[in-house]
This record gives sequence, C-alpha cells and structure tokens, in this order.
Amino acid sequence: MRLEQQPLSQVPEKAYHLPAGTAAAHGYDLEVTPESAGWGYSGLRVVTLAAAEEHAFSTGDDEVVVVPLSGAVSVEADGSHLDLAGRADVFAGPTDFAYLPPGTTATLLSERGGRFALCTARTDRHLPVRYGAAADVPVELRGAGRSSRQVRNFGTPDHLDAGAIIACEVITPDGNWSSYPAHKHDEASATESELEEIYYFEIAAGPQGQPGLGFFRTSSSPGHPIEITEEVHDRDVVLVPFGWHGPAVAAPGHAMYYLNVMAGPPHPAAEAQGGRAWLISDHPDQTWIRSTWADEQVDPRLTGERS
Repeated sequence: MRLEQQPLSQVPEKAYHLPAGTAAAHGYDLEVTPESAGWGYSGLRVVTLAAAEEHAFSTGDDEVVVVPLSGAVSVEADGSHLDLAGRADVFAGPTDFAYLPPGTTATLLSERGGRFALCTARTDRHLPVRYGAAADVPVELRGAGRSSRQVRNFGTPDHLDAGAIIACEVITPDGNWSSYPAHKHDEASATESELEEIYYFEIAAGPQGQPGLGFFRTSSSPGHPIEITEEVHDRDVVLVPFGWHGPAVAAPGHAMYYLNVMAGPPHPAAEAQGGRAWLISDHPDQTWIRSTWADEQVDPRLTGERS
C-alpha cells in the first residue's frame, strides 16, 4: 500500500516540532496521524485516563500498539481481554503491550489511571490481537561512553510480527548523546529503507522538580532539504519525514526518554517480515565514532545486552 503524500518540501520546518500540548485533539494529549503529518504511514496518540476511566476507539485503517507510559490498563478488543501491568513511568523499565490490527474496536480501562501511547501505522495486513510481555522485550545497549543508550526493541521486525509498524524506546542518561552518529532512512536501497519517524520525548525532572530539556537535530540529506535544531522538553514531539536525524542530546541532570514510531512502504528485501525493514545509513562525517566504542565502557547507569 502506497499513499499519495503531500509535498513535504512545502511544510514549514517549525511544523515538525510539536511542543507539548500543541497537537492535542479529540480527547488525546497528542494526536499525530498520517494526515496531520502530511505523510503516508506513521502515527501516534497519547491518552490520559483518570482512575476507572474508559477510552473507546477504533483502529480504522491502522494497526495499533498500545504502550503504557505510566500505569496499568485493560484492553478489550473484538472479544479479547488483555491486562497490561504497565509501569510507574517510562524510566522504570520496559513495559508489556498490546497489538491490535486494522478494523478493530477497542476499549481501554485503567482502574488507577495512567497515560498510554497508541503507536499506529497504516497497513492492509491483518494479524491477530495479541499480548507482548515486558520480560520478552529485547533490551539492547548501543554505543559506549557518552554515546551510551538503552534501546527497548518491543516493536522491531525481529521481535514483533506486524504489517508496517516499527517501534522502540530509547533511554539516554543525562549528559549523553543518542541517535548518534546521525543517520537517515529516506530512500529504498539494498542498505536503507524508507521510513517516516516520530520522536516522542519525556525528560526527567531535576531533584526539586525542575523542568528538563534536551536537543534534537535533523539536517538535509541528498534531495531532501530540511534544517531543524530544537530544544525539546517533556512530552514534545519531533517529526522526521526525511534527512539525517540526530543527535538527541540529554542535558546534564535530565535523563531523556524517547518513543520512536516508524513506518513506510514495503521494502523488497524484507518479504519474510512482511516488507518491514529497519535499514539506516550513517552520516558519512560521523560514522567514524563507532570505531571508538570497542575501547570504551558502556555507561554503568544502563542495563541490557551490548550490541
């Protein structure tokens, strides 16, 4: 499935940075759809539920992965009942999740309340409703030294069978850099896949609750002019339609979390994964940094398996 897209080169670059609250709609704290983003596949919604509150929705043309950001939730979906234990917050570790196919009617119920992400991708592939356990989420350590980060690969092609969606979570300790070296995935080739990407950020507060910050960069790749350098705050979103993206930099004193949601047209080399391929190209000026990691220790504040 390939959708006709709006000319992204005509979109004001400030539209790619959505500060917290500015993309609220239809009862969601955040609503990004392919239509609102001006592209073809990727979307993300975040909903806050009070204690004992319900939220009903239809997946429509999208597959949806329900990811608790804080709190527990029950998911009723076309006769299936899934209980997600969730977590206290995004820094507490991986969470369990629910996968819902297109054309599904679902209801969320949170007895104690919480915040929940609905990661979406436009697809015509129909797969069963199912539960993903937190204990089964691969936790990967990437980089080393000040480039260390933890990646939770709950929705990547090797872990989740899906139609189009690719999703993961990244924890960057305060003072560290992630999404580094900068990389791109804006054309289909033997070494790269075409993926639209959403970065949803949460930034840890300081010891007395001081609001945190970080920085995020997207720059032009061949044939794709874009220049974004943004100070990002808790619950901000940055859309990456194309270009070299990264680094994401966590300010000292403020750990950074981001949820990545990606999707795009099927890649011909990934038929076994339904066309889903997460293939990237490093920025040629920055890829050398990878060669330094073998002689550095991973940041001890992180846990997981070093890749």
